[in-house]
Amino acid sequence: MQPRLQIPAIIAIVPILSLCLTVPAQALDIAPLVKTIREVGDEGKGNREASRAWRELVQADAASLPELLAALDGANPLAANWLRSAIETIAARHLGNKSPGAAQGKLPAAPLEKFVLETTHDPRGRRLAFELLTKVDPTAPDRLIPGMLNDPSVEFRRDAVVRLIDEAAGLEGAQRPIDAGRVYLKALEAARDQDQTEALVKALEKLGHHVDLPVHFGFVMDWKLIGPFDSTGNKGFNVVYPPETAVDLDAKYPGQKGEVSWTAHTTDDKYGIVDLAKAVGPHKGAAIYAYTEFTSDADRTVDLRLGTPNSWKVWVNGKPIFGREEYHRGMQVDQYQIKAPLNSGKNTILIKVCQNEQKEEWAQRYQFQLRVCDATGTAILSKTRPASNQRTASR
Repeated sequence: MQPRLQIPAIIAIVPILSLCLTVPAQALDIAPLVKTIREVGDEGKGNREASRAWRELVQADAASLPELLAALDGANPLAANWLRSAIETIAARHLGNKSPGAAQGKLPAAPLEKFVLETTHDPRGRRLAFELLTKVDPTAPDRLIPGMLNDPSVEFRRDAVVRLIDEAAGLEGAQRPIDAGRVYLKALEAARDQDQTEALVKALEKLGHHVDLPVHFGFVMDWKLIGPFDSTGNKGFNVVYPPETAVDLDAKYPGQKGEVSWTAHTTDDKYGIVDLAKAVGPHKGAAIYAYTEFTSDADRTVDLRLGTPNSWKVWVNGKPIFGREEYHRGMQVDQYQIKAPLNSGKNTILIKVCQNEQKEEWAQRYQFQLRVCDATGTAILSKTRPASNQRTASR
């Protein structure tokens, strides 16, 4: 779920002073003000200029809200905080203290709804537009949320799944198990959050359905592993070890603690977690590589969605795709989302996972999970995935 943006304390004071200020939208050129705010950066960079721009921007008319919401597209977290604060301040000034639904016409309902439905916009902006829309149109959730089961915004999808879960529970309570199962299955197809997924699996299994979570999510279960290679002093993230130049599954190399070679590993974790500490060893200051092959039925761009508490790099078909040097941030499904091109036929995926040398108990997890899906999070399975891993939810 998209976390709610935190507004800097310095910003939170200013809206109170600005509520009484109004400048007609046509008299205010918001583009340069937005540009200034979007240039704010870490360590106070551009903060003073952004503060001045914000004080002018909050005087804009409500008609400017869609343009300001669009400015959230690609904005860094600090700039997004400033922009969100400005949007909320403008909206509050136009709504006043009226109760929800009583301010029809005070916010541009039609443009806001159009913005919500334009899925190319940043989910942060779309969600904020939805929150503003519901203040002037209480019918919006019932009209819009049911159609968002396949929305790229995880937050909107979650809302849509909640409605289906409630519907299915009602059918189950009415002694209509077949209809309830059908609705639960529909909800499962759209569910992405782990808590919802587990609740749906429990409900479906109670009704006699089997659910294969690795298939549902598209987790890659079968890997070849090699390591450990030396990463003491965190050097392994940038050292180019042999698997990065060519994957030879028959080769042997000098490793951190002696000769290393590729070994096959299939995880049985329902969320596709490969526990490297168990599969290879609980090595510290180490780098381990994981390799798999994925057969695609067409040329396409996919999402590789990776979860790991360790530093990592990913290559597809021998080309570096992305990486992040960060340790012990935590781990969750879809923690990192990487666009990657696949060719029709066989493709190779190589992951380097680096563990540092911290000895605290909370720093011992050495693992990763990877799933392949489309932009909405719907699983894409390799055409050569073993038949035993192809089970789907069934009666």
